[in-house]
Amino acid sequence: MALRGSLSRLLKTQLNHTCQQSRAQSVAVLGAPFSGGQKRRGVDHGPKVIRDAGLLERLSALDYSVHDFGDLTFPKIENDDPYMEVKSPRTVGAATKKLSGAVSRAIGAGHTLVMLGGDHSLAMGSVAGHAQQCPDLCLIWVDAHADINTPMTSPSGNLHGQPVSFMLKELQDKVPDLPGFGWIKPFLTSRDIVYIGLRDVDPGEHHILKTLGIQYFSMRDIDRLGIQRVMEVTLDNLLGRQQRPIHLSFDIDAFDPSLAPATGTPVNGGLTYREGIYITEEIHNTGLLSAMDLVEVNPILGTTPEAIEATASLAVDVIASSLGQTREGAHASLDEIPPANTEDTEQLRL
Repeated sequence: MALRGSLSRLLKTQLNHTCQQSRAQSVAVLGAPFSGGQKRRGVDHGPKVIRDAGLLERLSALDYSVHDFGDLTFPKIENDDPYMEVKSPRTVGAATKKLSGAVSRAIGAGHTLVMLGGDHSLAMGSVAGHAQQCPDLCLIWVDAHADINTPMTSPSGNLHGQPVSFMLKELQDKVPDLPGFGWIKPFLTSRDIVYIGLRDVDPGEHHILKTLGIQYFSMRDIDRLGIQRVMEVTLDNLLGRQQRPIHLSFDIDAFDPSLAPATGTPVNGGLTYREGIYITEEIHNTGLLSAMDLVEVNPILGTTPEAIEATASLAVDVIASSLGQTREGAHASLDEIPPANTEDTEQLRL
């Protein structure tokens, strides 16, 4: 028993070292062009348009060593019939399992991970893979939707509205065994997650949030408290007891559709640009971001090239801000500022 305890402590020390390494100046970008968690085609093109909007160049300009791991390929599973009204369970189960392994390897190699989706069902794979390396992680979920339906409460059966329920220990007896999901076991508690930006929550989800006492901030809460207070409470809730790795899962539909029109389930009244970027700036300032998802950019749903470009560019801004890009930009020292030309000044006064 003593030997088992010492081995457990050694393993935890090694994993914590890995998580500390992953917050070094090395970023791994991993594309997951997957649309099986919902019905709208096109979200699998998200990784390409985000890259095309200049993501890698922007991260390199932040002095990161950037490693583009390319895009995962996901097998086509034939005869993937619904199970208990849940659509494409085997397809989603296989994709999230594959993503989990890739994320675990990237973080284990010492990188901070950026996962480009794809739909939000992928998060169960990315967060689970992160947790393999950093079991004490916490999760900040920025989204118009809670994505915490179970297969029993989901009105649509689409798995992109259910990923959180598969991660939470408290919901273990509420989530049936789905074909393709034997690989995932719950690994988070309700105290390990905070939601920001909610404004379209299903009745079953609202019941779960209230029953489990999960901390969430709706858009009304953001209006009432202000984004600064929201982030203070979020970070105090998750990090007040201990410093631990952060996983940020950011759905582009958290923003108002006027800013991010090219997405599958837009909801009016979302985050402003300033609110969204403030969230990511504060997460970066903790020094604890270890992995992030940027999901649900769907270029096919952009009605104009400008709408597609705006949504993809916003995704790049979110990722770059999470990794340290500041709105202030570089500041010259006083020595570098040229002296005033007093002659020109006198002419201006005349």
